[in-house]
Amino acid sequence: MAGAVLNPINSTLIAVALVPIGQSFGAGPGQTAWLISALYLATAVGQPVVGLLVDRHGARRVLLGGATLVIIAGIAGMIPLSVGWLTGVRVVLGLGTCAGFPAAMAVLRHHAEATGQGVPARVLSVLSMSAQTVMVIGPTLGGLLIGFFGWPAIFAVNIPLAGLSLVLALLWVPKDDRGERTATRIDVLGIALFSATLLALLFFLMDPGAEVWLLAVVAAFGTAFTLVELRRDAPFLDLRMLAANGAILRTYLRQALSFMAIYAIMFGYVQWLETTRRLSEEAAGLMLLPMSGTAVCAAAFSGRASGIKARLITVAVALAGGSALLLLVHDGTWVGALLALAALFGLAQGLTSVANQTTLYREAPAEQMGTASGLFRTAQYLGAIVASTLIALCYGPHADSAGLHRLAVALVVISGLLLVVTVADRGLRTEKA
Repeated sequence: MAGAVLNPINSTLIAVALVPIGQSFGAGPGQTAWLISALYLATAVGQPVVGLLVDRHGARRVLLGGATLVIIAGIAGMIPLSVGWLTGVRVVLGLGTCAGFPAAMAVLRHHAEATGQGVPARVLSVLSMSAQTVMVIGPTLGGLLIGFFGWPAIFAVNIPLAGLSLVLALLWVPKDDRGERTATRIDVLGIALFSATLLALLFFLMDPGAEVWLLAVVAAFGTAFTLVELRRDAPFLDLRMLAANGAILRTYLRQALSFMAIYAIMFGYVQWLETTRRLSEEAAGLMLLPMSGTAVCAAAFSGRASGIKARLITVAVALAGGSALLLLVHDGTWVGALLALAALFGLAQGLTSVANQTTLYREAPAEQMGTASGLFRTAQYLGAIVASTLIALCYGPHADSAGLHRLAVALVVISGLLLVVTVADRGLRTEKA
């Protein structure tokens, strides 16, 4: 858990730091937005690659390497050279924090199979709860750190957090039994083609209007990647397994759609609070505390391996209801109503990861758990990148209430699609003990 929380906390700490960083370097929103996108790009591409390393070389080695990289990035982030420098630091942070989640899932799967426990639903719930908690308190913590120590503190905080992860991995994560896993050569060409395809897709999603030509690049690299992987005896991604396992593909789709809405609220709502309601970074972060509290409670009560479909339907309904209520929010909306709205989105956030994570755990082959878990996080960050594009399109140059309403309409459509996908998924009706 100590390793798995590094990625979500770094994805959200930055939310309240964009304005002060821009002021320090005289940079506009267009430049500081790359501080968000850089980590998402690195994470989306890096997660399945790191997951493969977990499958081939073991979780402990990958955890230690990732924590070390995060510590280095934390030190580099305290050096205020330029926005470009900090963007590079965020790329390194994204790559380093990739290790936590696929390694955690692989360790859990190995331990559960060794002890014959079956699906460790409660542990999966705690793992998700810890990640969701730090993700939602990220803006609040970031606001407090900036208020007391300035914006470099959001990078410096990685040093003790990653240091703790490193120490705990050394003390408690079992040493890796490499066995025959490393006898198979890593599919470097497959990784390169996958990375090129995904990067082209991500850049298109970041600016779909101006970068239409990138779709041809995506198609070219994607076709080459598919042809190479289908001919490999030990491919980077087992496309035949994925094609035959509709449950995993639907899980990835639900995760992407859910977090498309959740990240749009997390970043878009905060920008509206700071710009239109003129709240400070600290106050805007505190306004998301109900989201955090509700997410923690929802995840805590989701520690069962049954009732997955009912919980996923609840996620879609909560997101749709919250998005519809956003249409009623205006410049003078009562603060209590804004807090209640944040709590409603927190309900969806707390339930979605536990339910989808449990489905992934059931359906993914044990020997590919690291790679499958990496793709799970990639789907999440694809949703995050689309969310950032939606925010930019809906707000334009100013995060006003009219822009918030446009964003709400987009989220109602996304939530409706999520509801249809979930209700129509017959595979969720079969509950496994």
